Amino acid sequence: MENELKFFLIDFDGNVFVEDIKNLKNIYFSFPSFTHPLIHPSTHPPFYLKKHPIPFERYKKAFDEVIEEIKKGNTYLLNLTFPTKIETNVTLKEIYNIAKAPFKLLFKDKFVCFSPERFVKIKNNKIFTYPMKGTIDASIPNAKEKILSNIKEMAEHTMVVDLLRNDLGIIGKNVKVNKFRFIDKIKAGDKELLQISSEIEATLPKNWHKNWLEIILKLLPAGSVTGTPKKKTVEIIKKVEGYNRGYYTGIFGITDEKTFLDSAVIIRYIERDEKSEMRNEKSKMRNEKSEMRNEKSEIRNPHISSLIPHLYIYKSGGGITIDSNVYEEYKELIDKVYIPI
Repeated sequence: MENELKFFLIDFDGNVFVEDIKNLKNIYFSFPSFTHPLIHPSTHPPFYLKKHPIPFERYKKAFDEVIEEIKKGNTYLLNLTFPTKIETNVTLKEIYNIAKAPFKLLFKDKFVCFSPERFVKIKNNKIFTYPMKGTIDASIPNAKEKILSNIKEMAEHTMVVDLLRNDLGIIGKNVKVNKFRFIDKIKAGDKELLQISSEIEATLPKNWHKNWLEIILKLLPAGSVTGTPKKKTVEIIKKVEGYNRGYYTGIFGITDEKTFLDSAVIIRYIERDEKSEMRNEKSKMRNEKSEMRNEKSEIRNPHISSLIPHLYIYKSGGGITIDSNVYEEYKELIDKVYIPI
């Protein structure tokens, strides 16, 4: 099967990477149906994750701008995201190994993704998409009833489902919602979340495999990580967020270009922080010089270099509607910075 598959990666701005899986180098991925290459779980030190989120004032400024755009009728739902600086004692490859998620990607030691969200799946000439919108801590009493009856969560999820129904209608026929607002339980660090999803289906032309990439590009960027109406909402996102999402909220997938395609949304995403790494490297060099001096005085600490943490950027966010509360949304932004182990 491996020799027949292609891997594809598309960032938020629509830049495309496609390669035969047999030719991939330093790219690891895992789908429910296929993993490449197989990695045996490795031992890792006691795990920690320290978060350095953006100031509340910066988030509130962007949030207020989004609310103003909603009042003007330019958007009804916008997925507002920001980067959070983190430090940890595990590498990107170790994170890939220990993270529990149905869709995982480690791309050339540049970023790692452990996504719970499928984008689209094609089998024969049927296409399915599974928008995820709405989460709640599973430990909260009556959590299931609370999130299913929450008016804001219902409105947000309904808007995304409607957007993706329209998206599938662009490339297919006989669009229908098979399941509406069903619940999955997912790991979120040391706790569990209830996640609300829906399943939407459409029928593709029988020769879809001849232009599969064109079909996928027509659906991007993904509605669950942008908002509605999509085109105007993306314009607002690029104005108010003030940073480059890059691969975050893009998609990755596999296909045999015959009867099968599977893909995932790139959320739960960590990338290298190259600027901080440069400062970290200088600090490491100073420590090594200090260690050399300690050697001469027979006061050597062989673990001194391992004390320097790995510095990364974790990108996260959530959907904003007219009913959103800025304090709750800021907390959600931070709560979504986790590694499911």
